[in-house]
Amino acid sequence: MSRHKASEHVEKNAAERAKRLRPDGIDQYLTLSGGFAHMNEDPFTDRIEREPSRDHVTVAVIGGGFAGLMTGAHLQEKGVADVRIVDTGGDFGGTWYWNRYPGAQCDIASMIYLPLLEETGYVPTEWYVRGPEILEHCQRIGKQYGLYEKALFHTRVTGLDWDESARLWTVRTDRGDEFTAQFVCLGLGHLSVPKLPGIPGIESFAGHAFHASRWDYAYTGDPVGGPLGNLRDKRVAIIGTGATAVQCVPHLATACRELLVFQRTPSVIEVRNNRPIDPEWFAQMATPGWQQRWLDNYAANMTSAEQPAEDLINDGWTAMARMWRNAEETSRPDPDTSEELGAAYYADMEKMGQLHARVEKTVKDSRTAELLKPWYWLPCKRMTFHDEYLNAYNEPTVRLVDTDGKGVERITPRGVVVDGTEYEVDCIIYASGFEVGTAPTRRAGFDPVGRDGRRLSEHWTDGMRTMHGLHVQGFPNAFLVQSLTGGTRFSNLSHNLSEAAKTVAAVVSHAVTTGADVVELTRQAEDAWMSNVGVDPEWRTFLGTECTPGYSNNEGMDLGPHSLWDEYEFPDGLGFFRHLQKWRGSGEFDGLEFHRSDS
Repeated sequence: MSRHKASEHVEKNAAERAKRLRPDGIDQYLTLSGGFAHMNEDPFTDRIEREPSRDHVTVAVIGGGFAGLMTGAHLQEKGVADVRIVDTGGDFGGTWYWNRYPGAQCDIASMIYLPLLEETGYVPTEWYVRGPEILEHCQRIGKQYGLYEKALFHTRVTGLDWDESARLWTVRTDRGDEFTAQFVCLGLGHLSVPKLPGIPGIESFAGHAFHASRWDYAYTGDPVGGPLGNLRDKRVAIIGTGATAVQCVPHLATACRELLVFQRTPSVIEVRNNRPIDPEWFAQMATPGWQQRWLDNYAANMTSAEQPAEDLINDGWTAMARMWRNAEETSRPDPDTSEELGAAYYADMEKMGQLHARVEKTVKDSRTAELLKPWYWLPCKRMTFHDEYLNAYNEPTVRLVDTDGKGVERITPRGVVVDGTEYEVDCIIYASGFEVGTAPTRRAGFDPVGRDGRRLSEHWTDGMRTMHGLHVQGFPNAFLVQSLTGGTRFSNLSHNLSEAAKTVAAVVSHAVTTGADVVELTRQAEDAWMSNVGVDPEWRTFLGTECTPGYSNNEGMDLGPHSLWDEYEFPDGLGFFRHLQKWRGSGEFDGLEFHRSDS
């Protein structure tokens, strides 16, 4: 790339970023509460009335997605059978219970994304499986490990308090439950709280509206995979062009009389290259321990300085990781100054040029193609992978309404206004995503109370503090099953959750077999761990000054201690997993204290 072209690219990225900066930052979004509470209701499963639970369980797991299922499964394998999972949904699945929009699909290879494949003996049908298959696998895990027996569905935890005298946790819910648990595990997920854009007039729309994570098939017609027949005479607006819209727009494009896609920032659309999994190939590949080998191989390719000789996944994610590693070896002069512009920037520009060329080649209308080209550095927004999204804009029924980075101007009873033009529609679908990067206690909807009446939010006043992302000082017998302050965000989340769940199960099993009724993290261990994790200063500066606004940089606002919850991480993904494996495998559990009430 010439100096002149590089200079133009840098300037264009900066100009597009500036367009999208706004003073309200993360406050530009609304929660699905109050007048929008109906959008948060479960459209998939009827609520079953039941009597409140007033009993005791050994382990209460809050969250029935991958984190909760893996925790429950590994506890069962360790002989801890008295486990109750509590979830707001009507079944297991977590984000895959709620996100049933047409085209929902994982973007991580199914062999490493779907948990417990070796244990269940399940063979995925595709390299990147669809939502219904993922939900079915979650149900398979629940059945195989007997997790349905004590599960409480359509139940929201409202309070979690440590009882010092009883040395137990008290769990309260919105169904009147008040039961005790010796141990509690929080597996609340990263994509559990839908958000709406705070567009003026949003409450005034007289037509039909819903959030994509609560897809209204009663209105659109047909379950996932069907032709959405009720939309054939409808003008439909979809607001948002992130991962959800990329997957569902192709289905809407052929179903609606007219589809209007309202775009603030275009997504990167990389090649998906999905294909069926050959059962014969799978049978030859799946020797004992195969899934762990694949998980470790992916983590090494994505996040580790220790590079394996083979890339088993070999997809868009690992190719991108190779691009960054190769770029780190050299630097080139900045086209405008005497300073060095890292080769990573040039690699980014060259890759983005290829992605722009794909848009030009696929989308027939040149103006629409130009508007669909993303202008930002690749790490600033999560990439998407799809082979039908761009083609959807060639359908005569589809129209892109670009907002030039400003977002929708307002909503009226009749439709959507952009730049003074009103677009009348019958239905608005909000593909506006989820709260990501906000405080975990905010997303949970409750604030656990630990020793001495201290709330978790108080312990985290200056930012999140844990050991391994799992244990919190002052909150005995409590575990977080997640990745923050633990594994790197560039690794596979399922791998993070798997290692976390195995570790929790090992700790709980050790406590139960040794008769310990309290397990507690020491302050020294928490301090020592936090010295190992953090946000790289250069990365923080890059996010805050060069990235287009989004959840990764607090929507372009000041990056204070609460603005980068998802960025505190161990620097080496595979190294972190090996550390956890060694730590729990030793049986010593350094940093934890085990206490017996009779000692």
